[in-house]
Amino acid sequence: MSAKRKVERFRYSNENVIDKPFNWKQMTRLLAYMKPYSKNLLPMSIIAMVITTAVRLVIPIFIGVLTFDHAVANKDVPLLIKLIIAIAGMYLISWVANILRIRWTNKLGQYIIFDIRQHLFKHIQRLSHRFFDQRSAGSILVRIINDVNSMQDLFTNGVINTLMDLVLLAGIIVIMFLYSVKLTLAIMVILPLMFFVSTSLRKKIRRSWQVVRLKQSKLNSHLNESIQGIRVTQSFTQEKENMSFFEGVNNETFESWRDASQKNAFFRPFVDMSNAIGTAILIWFGAYLIDSGSLNIGVFVTFAFYLGMFWEPVSRLGQVYNQLLVAMASSERIFEFLDERPNVAESDHPIVLEKIHGAIQFNDVEFSYDHKRKALNGINLSIGAGQTVALVGHTGSGKTTIANLISRFYDPTAGSVEIDGYNLKDIQLDSLRQKVSIVLQDTFIFSGTIMENIRFGRPTATDEEVKRAAASVGADTFINRLQNGFDTEVEERGNVLSVGERQLLSFARALLADPDILILDEATASIDTESELKIQNALRTLLKGRTAIIIAHRLSTIREADKIVVLSSGNIIEEGNHDSLMQQKGEYYHLVASQFKMLEAM
Repeated sequence: MSAKRKVERFRYSNENVIDKPFNWKQMTRLLAYMKPYSKNLLPMSIIAMVITTAVRLVIPIFIGVLTFDHAVANKDVPLLIKLIIAIAGMYLISWVANILRIRWTNKLGQYIIFDIRQHLFKHIQRLSHRFFDQRSAGSILVRIINDVNSMQDLFTNGVINTLMDLVLLAGIIVIMFLYSVKLTLAIMVILPLMFFVSTSLRKKIRRSWQVVRLKQSKLNSHLNESIQGIRVTQSFTQEKENMSFFEGVNNETFESWRDASQKNAFFRPFVDMSNAIGTAILIWFGAYLIDSGSLNIGVFVTFAFYLGMFWEPVSRLGQVYNQLLVAMASSERIFEFLDERPNVAESDHPIVLEKIHGAIQFNDVEFSYDHKRKALNGINLSIGAGQTVALVGHTGSGKTTIANLISRFYDPTAGSVEIDGYNLKDIQLDSLRQKVSIVLQDTFIFSGTIMENIRFGRPTATDEEVKRAAASVGADTFINRLQNGFDTEVEERGNVLSVGERQLLSFARALLADPDILILDEATASIDTESELKIQNALRTLLKGRTAIIIAHRLSTIREADKIVVLSSGNIIEEGNHDSLMQQKGEYYHLVASQFKMLEAM
């Protein structure tokens, strides 16, 4: 697919912007994250806000009415000095209260952002594999990092500041009406126009921020994919194609930000224009009232102060509204994840398995990944406790699906899977997965030391236990050759190690967990012959008394299994040990024969 066509697909795939009214229920869900701080930081911030607002409302009266209409008009110098000291003291109180408000609201906001991100990550950790099958890693990262960060301004400044601005506006309007109804109504004549314009912008601004979040998600998704697949990109010399596509995605993101920013930028100049009109009305109509003797100079000065104060919170409320729109666009995406329920869910009263024997039973099991094509077709399979069972078959025959169902990464679409007679749906997930370890062909190595990676299977294991597990699979040989041995740092995905070395570490990790059921899903596919011999020797001892399911193509890995199950297109077509299946000369016999031919041709 050309870069141009990929960009076109990107553009049209993002036109599914949610177009719905402001969701107050969703806002209530967001504000619920403030509840844990309702007895400390929240009331402290509100008290500081109330003190700051009250002082700011009183100061214009002292400066205008008391100073001009009393001290100056009566030439009362002692009163003037007292008023100056009082005003200076009030400014000092306001300054201190404002510092405390900012400090406490910032701390409150950071705690809330921490809680939201923690809640989201914890929830995602519990979601089923189907959730991750349907989403890229990049899009998930955007929700946890970018979307949560976008709500930071709302909680650090928005909520308390909005409350302060609303109280300030209400106080200003009440005081102005108390001093002069005529002048107040004249100044407020611009408000209906301002309300109409801001309302008309509301839907467009909100929609623009939704587009921004969608574009960012695609950008991050592509970045993650490009970094993960850089070797493939370079191998096929597709750097220019990839850069061209990224340029298109990046341009789409830039344009969406510019569009949203332009709509935001329009509001502040409109407020300034309204302020200018209000000031002109104050001067013109105020001068008329003073000339007619119905307004004092002190009240006029007080009005001038209040008018300057009035448009400041109006402007901030416009900015807060924009913050709110950004937060709502992000919260929609966050709550979309939080509202996801695991496809694999525990029962209300799950059974906790303390110890299991490891007998596995599949009863008329059907399964489909996409609810269209069946991966398993009503299979019945019995695996005895302590048995080693090999699953063989061509790609797509259902081998890995059986392993996924035993680990309960997915639930059957029909039928049931049992362990020791217990339906897996009735067993507590943690207790089940503590009894089952799985080693995959595409193993994952975490950033950290080799010791930490092996211990990941059982965090409480001692250093000696880790080393014994490594020795059991022959991993200690290459580990001891490394400069820092078990303390060697490995980067993300263990790229400093060979594929075979990563497999050995993964195998040691699974063995350290001491599972009752061990699943090897093509675990020896990337291991050289010498390493495989070490593993085979270790398996003879380690698999005694432990149920093992081995998915492999290599004859050396499966011929000693107690039972071999041959699958084709989601059906079990043969079952038995190596010798009996070879005598049948069926599908298994032909698989083995074709493997020997390949070896002879090499």
